[in-house]
Amino acid sequence: MKISIDVDCSPEEARRFLGLPDVTAVNETLVAALKARMTESLAATGPEAVMKAWFPAGAPGMDQWRAFWSGLAAATQEKGERK
Repeated sequence: MKISIDVDCSPEEARRFLGLPDVTAVNETLVAALKARMTESLAATGPEAVMKAWFPAGAPGMDQWRAFWSGLAAATQEKGERK
């Protein structure tokens, strides 16, 4: 026997019904602080610094990533051909 119950309510109504605390103000404060810190960090560093942080090895690092994905695609194709 299977019984299904659908409850149609908003997240706010569900939170109140379950007795959970309202953390909206805390969440808004946290998001505002994170936005401020991110904006501050991005303003302090230029695009070159961001690229160096994301791709520390430069062009050779990009070549390694390309080789990795190419090898993965080739291995996937080979498995498909064996079936």
